[in-house]
Amino acid sequence: MEKHSQHSLNPRLARLSGRDVALLTRQLATLVESGMPLADALQAAAQQNRKARAKSVLLAVRSRVVEGYPLAYGLGEFPAVFDSMYRAMVLAGENAGYLGPVLTRLADHAENRQFTQQKLRMAMIYPLILMGVAAAVIAALMRFVVPELVRIFQTSNADLPLLTRILIATSNFLGDFGLALLLGVVLGLFALGRLFRNEAARLRRDHFLLRVPIVGELLRGLESARYASTLSILIGSGVPMLQALGIAGEVLGNRVLRQAAEGVRVRVEQGTSLHRALEDSAQFPPMLVHLIASGEASGELESMLSRAATTQERDTEMALGAMMSLFEPLLVVFMGGFVLLVVLAVLMPIFDLNTLVK
Repeated sequence: MEKHSQHSLNPRLARLSGRDVALLTRQLATLVESGMPLADALQAAAQQNRKARAKSVLLAVRSRVVEGYPLAYGLGEFPAVFDSMYRAMVLAGENAGYLGPVLTRLADHAENRQFTQQKLRMAMIYPLILMGVAAAVIAALMRFVVPELVRIFQTSNADLPLLTRILIATSNFLGDFGLALLLGVVLGLFALGRLFRNEAARLRRDHFLLRVPIVGELLRGLESARYASTLSILIGSGVPMLQALGIAGEVLGNRVLRQAAEGVRVRVEQGTSLHRALEDSAQFPPMLVHLIASGEASGELESMLSRAATTQERDTEMALGAMMSLFEPLLVVFMGGFVLLVVLAVLMPIFDLNTLVK
């Protein structure tokens, strides 16, 4: 049965959500910490998991452990599920004889990361829904309501106000070319997606994102928090510094910051202190650099990295919350202003007609 599960699962195609990885890591950590042999712990975790894909991954890893391979080797057959940081921590824990505590640390990290991502998604859902509703209302007004309201004025010989003529022209344009415009937007997004498959184009995009006001600072803060958090748990798990720096750089999504992190690793390998290498890169927030400098000076680098990650995450969440709280009323004001323009465009010809009648 185990062999069938292993052969029926393609390791390269296997994917698990962050929530599933956090759950199976917590189950495995609890079982290993209780003193259960690793193969039995993997079997029990597979039995406890309700998702077939997660169960297959665990059984495939268990089959490798039963064959005599280290756990890190079995995890390495599923690189899309267990990233390089995960595997490096497990390997360090196995070599040091502290697999249980390392798995517990990994579970904490995975759960905290999942919680942070969920908070960010929840913060973005309402503004996105509001934007969608605003776009739908505007499109409905321009496509269905406005033509009916202004039809009477189109048949008259009276000169219409400029605002009314603009509204009528816009409504006609959307009625005639709305579908073509929507198709063009979809094709444009598809073309951008194809373009960003090129590494050079992705690098230019990441450069641009970091330079966008507010967005760049938020992105830099999120990535710096991820870098510091990853580095903290790797060092705390016994992974050598240079290897930890290489892995921490790989988890960064922004390619500019990833290149900067690789430059930091090279500088540290050459003998430069970590905080000096980060400062010279000019890509990481000053607060992160200062906390790491304090950690290196006091010999508490791991705890200061963890504190730096927490500080960056908190600052980023506060900045994002402030931006969203400002964005929502601005969007409401924009919708109200647009509706006001529509009402004025319809009422102004009526006022003109009343004036002519008098």
